[in-house]
Amino acid sequence: MTDPRPSLTHFAWLSIAAAVVIICLKGAAYWLTGSVGLLSDALESVINLVAACVALVVLGIVARPADADHPYGHDKAEYFSSGLEGGMILIAAIGIAATAAQRLMNPQPLHDLVIGLVIATIASLINFAVARVLLAAARRYDSITLEADAQHLMTDVWTSVGVLVGVGAVGITGWQWMDPVAAFFVAANIMWTGFGLVRRAVHGLMDTALPAQERAIIERILDSYRSEGMAYHALRTRRAASRRFVSAHILVPGAWSIQRGHDLMERIEAEIRDALSNTTITTHMEPIEDPVSWGDAQLEPVGVRNAPAAVTHTHGQDS
Repeated sequence: MTDPRPSLTHFAWLSIAAAVVIICLKGAAYWLTGSVGLLSDALESVINLVAACVALVVLGIVARPADADHPYGHDKAEYFSSGLEGGMILIAAIGIAATAAQRLMNPQPLHDLVIGLVIATIASLINFAVARVLLAAARRYDSITLEADAQHLMTDVWTSVGVLVGVGAVGITGWQWMDPVAAFFVAANIMWTGFGLVRRAVHGLMDTALPAQERAIIERILDSYRSEGMAYHALRTRRAASRRFVSAHILVPGAWSIQRGHDLMERIEAEIRDALSNTTITTHMEPIEDPVSWGDAQLEPVGVRNAPAAVTHTHGQDS
């Protein structure tokens, strides 16, 4: 089983380079202004850098071909990247909230707001551009690692907008408390993102079924072949990062030749792979008249028991 995707590590290098530049810019903005809001923004960019480094390692692992120890490939490594990034975001959010609480109790005047805001704005524009590039690549190559990185960067962009508004309001009104309040909003925003990334990683590692709309596509394709005298049951799906897995029991008339049943399942599998890219399909052929074949139709979707003795037809082809 080969992975049709090219190596995506160059996107991780782009994210790393952008994170280094942005950390320097936001750090300079904080040093000039003394704004805790800008400090929180800079700290989140440090998380971006760490996450990009993790993404680089993970994308390198994912690019490895399947081997004897990992016959289904290394795609699930992407969930570790997403989960780790989400955890780091949560830690950063706690640190930002603690710093903001301290500054709220002990307000301090801000300095050089104009130059600080200009620098922070430039950093946000760089973040936005890189996020758009990563998001386009994530959709093209179906990569949860790049998608998580892109979503994190977009969150950073909106966070920066909130911080810039807060710091700008301090400059206009002179109300120092607006700076730490903006930092609290930053912490809440990125904490929500962190929870989302961790939740998605956990679902992936737990072999959650494909989304309802994708399962509907598979069922529609299978139903379209009922007119040829076949039936199906025990349909199960799961996803490992960019790779989809589908298995089903296909019931055909016992009088059919193995060749005829084989040809039917080849057509079914090809149509599913055309509809859902990067899909590995396993089908099991059974005689439709045999009560034993129907006996396992009551199986729970999560498991199989006592599969009947029948001709087995297995394919591991990918589109």
